[in-house]
Amino acid sequence: MHYLRVSSLFSCHARLVYHCMADILSLPHGALALPAFLPDATQGVVRGVDATDLEACGIQAVVMNGYHLMQRPGSTTVQALGGLHAMSGWRRPIITDSGGFQAYSLIRENPKNGTLSERGITFQPEGADRKYHLTPEKSIQLQVGYGADIVICLDDPTHADDPSERQAEAVRRTIAWARRCKAEYERLMAQKRLALGQRPLIFGVIQGGGDLALRRECAEALLEIGFDGFGFGGWPLDARGNLLSEIVAYVRELVPRSLPLHALGVGHPANIAECATLGYGIFDSSMPTRDARHGRLLAFTTPAEATPWHDAWFRFVYIDDEHNKKSDGPIAPFCDCLACARYSLGYLHHLFKIGDSLYIRLATMHNLRFMALLMDRLRACA
Repeated sequence: MHYLRVSSLFSCHARLVYHCMADILSLPHGALALPAFLPDATQGVVRGVDATDLEACGIQAVVMNGYHLMQRPGSTTVQALGGLHAMSGWRRPIITDSGGFQAYSLIRENPKNGTLSERGITFQPEGADRKYHLTPEKSIQLQVGYGADIVICLDDPTHADDPSERQAEAVRRTIAWARRCKAEYERLMAQKRLALGQRPLIFGVIQGGGDLALRRECAEALLEIGFDGFGFGGWPLDARGNLLSEIVAYVRELVPRSLPLHALGVGHPANIAECATLGYGIFDSSMPTRDARHGRLLAFTTPAEATPWHDAWFRFVYIDDEHNKKSDGPIAPFCDCLACARYSLGYLHHLFKIGDSLYIRLATMHNLRFMALLMDRLRACA
């Protein structure tokens, strides 16, 4: 594993002082500077934009999902098209999620959709003409076959409000599956005879819900198995949508700082800033791009050099608001994206009202540029 670390002193909040770690992950398709936000290209595409748009926004990497890709376009099609990078035209790193969370959510909503056992997950999405089987071994085989730069172990996810018996079962199963995932990964690496720099990294996922003892048990077992990095497992928000700050911080304490930690599914700017100060380095979410399509845009309220940040360092711009109709300024004053550099807020309002696809492209690029600039601020705040 290639993992570089450079330290500098900084303060992201007036009351807190940290050591800022400018981390760099060296991956087969390029370096990933941490912290990094990865938009969800769930089915091989970030909706509304192409690879060159993502590059223009400063996006370093994307997340794709094994659960969806194994269904559409299908694994044999992905391989026939040369793997995920060739298929999508994206030349930079790709993280693939195992799809365990999506499969579990499908079954949780309706047990008739599938089963979860020691062997793995069997599921049949609504409208599908066949069942799919996802074992730890198959999950790794698919992700490696797709050409991912980071593969994630199949885990047994939970929600924070699940009972303790369910949390304990999930930890036990997650550890067992992690051993099988690592064994299959090692087998494939030996079979393919990939040099160290050509190998994807493999991340384990730490489960345990809100139980600190279970989180520790899971983390210690996964550390013993040995992984290149880890993900925070389970839904990271409580029933009111608030970040589970205590649990998130505790999991970071369990993992050596030399190993990267992925805050899976964390995408709200305030939550990302909090997790980054705790030492999390990778974030992914569909929130910024979904919000863009539905008319909620992100805007900084201060220039990058205005540190320490205060409680209102960003705001939401709702494109549908009537007062935006005749606004001749940009969406946000501290943004250099295509939408802000060339078009007015009033024009974006017009595109949104008439339902033109150009709105989706420009709004998506704007929100992704905000996220890229946020990562720049987090890396450079001093």
